[in-house]
Amino acid sequence: MFTSRAFVHHSRRAAAFGALAIGVIAFTGTAAAAPLQLFPFVMEPAPPPMVQQAPSDDQDAAAELPARLKRQIVNYPTREAAGTIIIDTPNTYLYYVLGGGQAIRYGIGVGRDGFTWSGVQAITKKAEWPDWTPPPEMIARQPYLPRHMAGGPGNPLGARAMYLGGTVYRIHGTNAPQTIGTHVSSGCIRLTNQDVTDLYSRVNVGTKVIVLPMERRAENLPGKRS
Repeated sequence: MFTSRAFVHHSRRAAAFGALAIGVIAFTGTAAAAPLQLFPFVMEPAPPPMVQQAPSDDQDAAAELPARLKRQIVNYPTREAAGTIIIDTPNTYLYYVLGGGQAIRYGIGVGRDGFTWSGVQAITKKAEWPDWTPPPEMIARQPYLPRHMAGGPGNPLGARAMYLGGTVYRIHGTNAPQTIGTHVSSGCIRLTNQDVTDLYSRVNVGTKVIVLPMERRAENLPGKRS
């Protein structure tokens, strides 16, 4: 037999269980409608790794040469056969004879005072991104030079080299395009990497190379038409 106090106690317990049941049902319904997110943020994909570009043959394209030193086709009548290279030392030009009174003219850097030379040679070897081994006489003058340097953008021989006979001289590119048009080398003929690459594609082993002396100009070349 329930007393009034017991009735009140049981009523309160029933109300508490009822509230708990309602809460469970409400939570269950909400969870079904919207699942709980354990990571309430979006994972950003990692940026792709940076790719280092390989050296380009036209790395000195931005070097602006004076108009007279830019590669161009010019009138150049000569009795030398098409394909001959003529080095105009005093004017810092290299002519690649096309025939028909024309030639491709390139601006070049030549030997400094006391290091110019002249004569007729032939290309005996061609190399792309050549290694550089300074000859003993150069090391004697400049002991700080490396004994050997692998080919590449930092190599003084640049992108291409054409070796002249049995001499230590070469027609080659340069990593210092600002020296084109100057007398600065130890006797080698230098062109921009763009120009030496163009010339390299035109010549073969055996190509005749005429190097004019410093005191003479291409206009006085023997055998040239007047």
